[in-house]
Amino acid sequence: MGDDSTANRLAVEQPTRGADHNQSLADQADPATDELLLPSLDDGITLLDVDGGRGVSLLQSLVLDHLLLHDGPAFWVDANGHATTTTLAQIAPSQRLLDRIQVARGFTAYQHYGAVCDLPAAVSQSIRESTANNPTQDGQPADRDAESPYTPSLIVAPAIDVQYRADDTLGDRHANTLQARTLARLATYADGYDIPVLITRCTIDEFTEPVATVADHHLECEQTRMGPRICGEEFETLVYPVDDGAYYQTTFAYWRQLLAARATEVGVEPTTPASSTPEDVGTGVTAEGETLTATTDPLLDAWTATGGR
Repeated sequence: MGDDSTANRLAVEQPTRGADHNQSLADQADPATDELLLPSLDDGITLLDVDGGRGVSLLQSLVLDHLLLHDGPAFWVDANGHATTTTLAQIAPSQRLLDRIQVARGFTAYQHYGAVCDLPAAVSQSIRESTANNPTQDGQPADRDAESPYTPSLIVAPAIDVQYRADDTLGDRHANTLQARTLARLATYADGYDIPVLITRCTIDEFTEPVATVADHHLECEQTRMGPRICGEEFETLVYPVDDGAYYQTTFAYWRQLLAARATEVGVEPTTPASSTPEDVGTGVTAEGETLTATTDPLLDAWTATGGR
């Protein structure tokens, strides 16, 4: 009896990856929800390419889905306005997920690179603040296989090429060099923290060939008349079921439905934010003279002084 109990416990606690993890959730809940699950993000760099648009809703949905399945915060180095709080608040099944995302913004190539370089310091500061607020957890021995609620669970860097491509102060050689250094640092973080790093690119061309080269995993999304179709090494969207039995979806409603289903499966009570628009508390001015609205939303708290705090 004891041996069987131990074997069963080990079988339950054995970590799974990628599509296997999604499949186990579907088996435990309702098999009909299999097609409603998003692809899991494995450790290493994942490149997401979206055909016909920036794919902001899909990117945000992958981040929120990962946070539902894993402990720890997400660190987001934003470019080109991908960390929009309005859509994040609208598709998030729980407001608590938004509190676990820390965002830094880079409005130039050097600001973006600086934010990536400062990420380890931001992680250390986040751990110090989190453990200070939870003294009962501090100093307790941790299971090697258990996830920490303090260490990063995900790094996000959308539009990885946009600032290096658009910066007029950089020549072609320097732009390529700075982008390569950014990719190298992200690869180091993925390996050092043993977590996924999710990136996108604005354009598929010679300049972003190194982005595809450094990626360990590749997800592609195309818009079809029935909704978004995602393909990866171990995942493919096949159908788009909705409540009335029809097989079509609008993109935004699709992501919101997926995350609501995921939240129910993992035992997170869905909550609706009081407002989809963050409360304005004033304005700020970037180094380039751009005026930005400041809000109380934690997504707007950059972890460094680079890039329009």
